[in-house]
Amino acid sequence: MSPAFGAMEVEHYAKGVLLEPFVHQVGGHSCVLRFNDKTICKPLIQREHQFYETLPTEMRKFTPQYEGVVSVSFEEDEDGNLCLIAYPLNGDHDNLESIDNSDCEPKNKLLRWTNKKAVLLENDKITKEWVRQHRKEEKMKSHKLEEEFEWLKKSEVLYYSVEKKGNVSSQFKHHNPWSMKCHQQQLRRMKENAKHRNQYKFILLENLTSRYEVPCVLDLKMGTRQHGDDASEEKKANQIRKCQQSTSAVIGVRVCGMQVYQTGTGQLMFMNKYHGRKLSVQGFKEALYQFFHNGKYLRRELFESVIKKLTELKSVLEKQESYRFYSSSLLIIYDGKELREVAVDSDPEDLEDLSEESSDESAGAYAYKPTASTVDVRMIDFAHTTCKYYGEDSVVHEGQDTGYVFGLQNLIGIIKEIRDESSE
Repeated sequence: MSPAFGAMEVEHYAKGVLLEPFVHQVGGHSCVLRFNDKTICKPLIQREHQFYETLPTEMRKFTPQYEGVVSVSFEEDEDGNLCLIAYPLNGDHDNLESIDNSDCEPKNKLLRWTNKKAVLLENDKITKEWVRQHRKEEKMKSHKLEEEFEWLKKSEVLYYSVEKKGNVSSQFKHHNPWSMKCHQQQLRRMKENAKHRNQYKFILLENLTSRYEVPCVLDLKMGTRQHGDDASEEKKANQIRKCQQSTSAVIGVRVCGMQVYQTGTGQLMFMNKYHGRKLSVQGFKEALYQFFHNGKYLRRELFESVIKKLTELKSVLEKQESYRFYSSSLLIIYDGKELREVAVDSDPEDLEDLSEESSDESAGAYAYKPTASTVDVRMIDFAHTTCKYYGEDSVVHEGQDTGYVFGLQNLIGIIKEIRDESSE
């Protein structure tokens, strides 16, 4: 939960940034938090940190940009509201000067890192009474969320209707169940450990969704093996069972999470990892089809770009000696906002009145048409990655990660099948 701050509380959070749930997290169990519009952060795991600091140059275009480390503390205010605050590591501001912190939102809740006295952005006249009322409302929302999480365990695919005339992107924060679930779990874990520890290191990474107005995100768990070399026998057996009971063992890839905006119905669709594990190979193919379908038509213009990037990534990984990307994921992201194309001789005033209804066939020259969109393909989550260059690992692998490459090969093949079948 993100409490609003009164003027009297500003000094306590001097030079800190309030972290909020990253609303476009669709998979994984590690909590991802929003630092600002272009940067996210997550708990630092030494192996993953080492990967980002040493990864091969040719792989950088397929991973989020690494932006450093911050210190995060779990803090509780006088009313018992819990929050996570990020501070410069060891009080060193110099390492973070390159991070643009001007786009932090909501601005009435966040504080800029500054060498001057911290100031509350925008809402300086906020009253204590308003703050108290706001917190009460937030607590009520929190209890409601906890009730929803119990329901979510049984609801693996969810649809939410959104206001078409509003800002669709801003509505993700009210609906993304997985993001809120991970955030609540992180707060709970840190609260349980608060007596023994209150400072944590988090890594800062590029927010891959920042360039998209309505990000559609597919999280794929890659490879035929998920357990790391250091996994306990119990963990190893559990991961092997999950692979054997899902598409991971058959095609080297399974759905770990998905969010997609369907313009045809005005709905946000979320699919979680529990549903992804149950899918057959045919079900996996249908889920991919659903990801590229906006409720009105299949986004065929995206296929060539996705296939090209996946093929390039496959070529890069085939040349990586000794790397094993156990339990890592692959993200495919595109913009769900539908761009429109209108008649050349259209009156500018008419364009201002163009609404969602113009998608009907009766709209004629004003009808929406699919347009090329930028697609991103990135590898994430390297907590169990290993390589002979790490030195301290007891197990050293040789050659390419055949399980991951196998998954990429099948993924490319299935997307090509969807492309070819849709054009028949």
